[in-house]
Amino acid sequence: MESSSAAANGVHSSTGPADSLAAVLKPSDAPSAEAVTVKGVDFDERRDLDGLLESFLTSGFQATNVGLAIEEIRRMLEGREQQQQQHESEEASEREESGDDTDDAGDGGRGHCTIWLAFTSNMISSGLREVFVFLAKHRLIDVIVTSAGGVEEDFIKCMAPTFIGDFTWRGRELRDKGWNRIGNLVVPNDNYCRFEEWLQPILDAMLDEQRTHGTIWTPSKMIDRLGKEIGHEESLYYWCHKNHIPVYCPGLTDGSLGDNLYFHSYRSPGLLLDVIGDIRATNDRAIKCRRSGMIILGGGLSKHHTCNANLMRNGADYAVYINTAQEYDGCDSGARPDEAVSWGKIKSEAKPVKVHGDATVLFPLIVAATFAKHPHANKTAADKGEDAESSREHNHHHNVPLHAVTGC
Repeated sequence: MESSSAAANGVHSSTGPADSLAAVLKPSDAPSAEAVTVKGVDFDERRDLDGLLESFLTSGFQATNVGLAIEEIRRMLEGREQQQQQHESEEASEREESGDDTDDAGDGGRGHCTIWLAFTSNMISSGLREVFVFLAKHRLIDVIVTSAGGVEEDFIKCMAPTFIGDFTWRGRELRDKGWNRIGNLVVPNDNYCRFEEWLQPILDAMLDEQRTHGTIWTPSKMIDRLGKEIGHEESLYYWCHKNHIPVYCPGLTDGSLGDNLYFHSYRSPGLLLDVIGDIRATNDRAIKCRRSGMIILGGGLSKHHTCNANLMRNGADYAVYINTAQEYDGCDSGARPDEAVSWGKIKSEAKPVKVHGDATVLFPLIVAATFAKHPHANKTAADKGEDAESSREHNHHHNVPLHAVTGC
């Protein structure tokens, strides 16, 4: 009788304490019909890249977020393709009626889903530069927003290489040798000297055009001019110039470009850059596009400037963030997409994705599953009767010990 009374009070039973049993063996609600089962790649069945990437969506953690990012970018591309075809058809009819046979490649997504690519300078320093070149060369993106380093490092790489180094190389030794470290990359300071020698005469020409022709230079017009002047098919901004892709850099003076503008202001004072013209151009582009998709790698100024432009249209329709920043300190770099929804920078009904991780690993995989498979990847300048072949030589630079490249 005493034992039965204790069991009734939840103290114990023949199979264990009743409260513990209830806690451990709590029954579950049935899963919804939409529930997705966790399942990773089966290498007995698939050993190809597509099979691996397809498995990410159901693998969990950041692999699932990569899969969601792939789906989000596919939605951007589908909307872009459908509306671009309609827009091109309408433009062709208008040109036929007006007798104008020109092809305006510079609408920047005016008639379809505009894809904004934003990134920080370290992305250009890394091998992601070649991924960006592919996107611009094949006109798979419409607008670029970046920082000063994201501009100058592209041109500098056309003049001399950046090398693989090591995160642990000592700053004092590198400084003595005139080598600058970016993570585990190293850039000889001579590269920046070559950049200055190339850039200063262009700044002279820009100042002359300002004085003689009244040219109003904005940061984006300056970048376009530099893309024209570099004339190098390995340059991202060469392809942006060639394919009329605007590049906005609100912090253009924060880097070697700013150093050169500073020195030029003493040697030949008077060159002006109109930042108001660019903020108007950036925001107007966002307002006029029918749909808008943001791909933002890293944080900082590039991220905020892109999101803020999309506030002007009450939010982007699509968004993918890839970065390693956290939100606990309130910085915009680490803010999740939902914070941007609260500001009206991403639409409330959108399905934005943030992937936590290194973009140098993640973004090429995402591009392989999306842009690289897109039909417009076959549409290059050569399709318009231009000669897209070049005789450039490819120099392959490999990881080498510190003493081999610096003498340390």
